[in-house]
Amino acid sequence: MLIIPAIDIKDKKCVRLVRGDPQFETVYSTEPVFQAKYWEREGAKRLHIVDLDGAFEGKTKNLDIIQRIVEEVNIMVEVGGGIRDNRIIRALKNRGVHKIVIGTAAVENRKFIKNLCKSEPDSIIIAIDAHDGFVVKKGWKEVTDKRAVDLVKELEEYGVQEVIYTDVNRDGTLEGPNYDSIETMLTVTEIPIIVSGGVSSLDDLRRLAQYEKDGLRGVIIGKALYEGIFKLSEALKFDKG
Repeated sequence: MLIIPAIDIKDKKCVRLVRGDPQFETVYSTEPVFQAKYWEREGAKRLHIVDLDGAFEGKTKNLDIIQRIVEEVNIMVEVGGGIRDNRIIRALKNRGVHKIVIGTAAVENRKFIKNLCKSEPDSIIIAIDAHDGFVVKKGWKEVTDKRAVDLVKELEEYGVQEVIYTDVNRDGTLEGPNYDSIETMLTVTEIPIIVSGGVSSLDDLRRLAQYEKDGLRGVIIGKALYEGIFKLSEALKFDKG
């Protein structure tokens, strides 16, 4: 099970929100590049970077910081936030980003996703963010009428190779993951899933590790690491990759 630290960038800072709400923002570092290097030194094999400004505005805003992170670390970097066309995908790949995370476009532009699955199958990750089981988009500001379980079935038909599933009700809350929804997602698809949202303890990681046999590929951790609830080195004991 991959253990993936999160770096959320907003106003050039490394922050965490609660349920995606910018009114509940905590700044943990004014140097996202330093934070990325720190997680690498602590043993991370992969970083999950979200351009929150891009997610809210619909276009990537922090290419300069993202490029510096890719240049400064020697581990895999995946980036999401406002990525909705081929132009920004090319820009990110030209800067050395390994994996591109696409959310809103997966709901709004199925043809775009189908074409990416043909041309960039190894580079694309689809983010399914859900509120009470329904997919949300545009920086989690809009709830759609599409159920997460239905979307993931469609993505499987397109050839999507990896999905990040986030329960937005748990994100940044330290309330623990929504195990019921995770189990449901793993049941309805063969796509390997990385989960995000709510991890609050090593016991959460121990329980999530039991789902590896069912297709859980990894877990993204944010607030629990930044708050020092446990160390990355402790979490990495569950990373057998």
